[in-house]
Amino acid sequence: QVQLVESGGGLVQAGGSLRLSCAASGRTFSTSAMGWFRQAPGKEREFVSSINGKGTSQYYAHSVKGRFTISRDNAKNTVYLQMNSLKPEDTAVYYCAADVRETWSGVVAENWGQGTQVTVSS
Repeated sequence: QVQLVESGGGLVQAGGSLRLSCAASGRTFSTSAMGWFRQAPGKEREFVSSINGKGTSQYYAHSVKGRFTISRDNAKNTVYLQMNSLKPEDTAVYYCAADVRETWSGVVAENWGQGTQVTVSS
């Protein structure tokens, strides 16, 4: 099993930027597709972005495409989410996830971090 620890959340004004980090430990990191999900108050958790093990393919939800960038450093066992042009509707708890895959019902993951709060003020 893999352990995931997120950091980098906080309070930012609309139009600002934040960079989330997720440090992984427990097993081979480079073989796992990683991703970010988020959950806003009163809403279901939703997919934000994912990246394959080698870092050569990235996927984004339509709502964040062009504003967020996912990347990974396999030497540091870390995945990042650079968030630019933040909007109040991006406010949510952001969760790092490992073993991300797409199924007929949507994008799912096997392992989760504890989450980090991102709040965007208007």
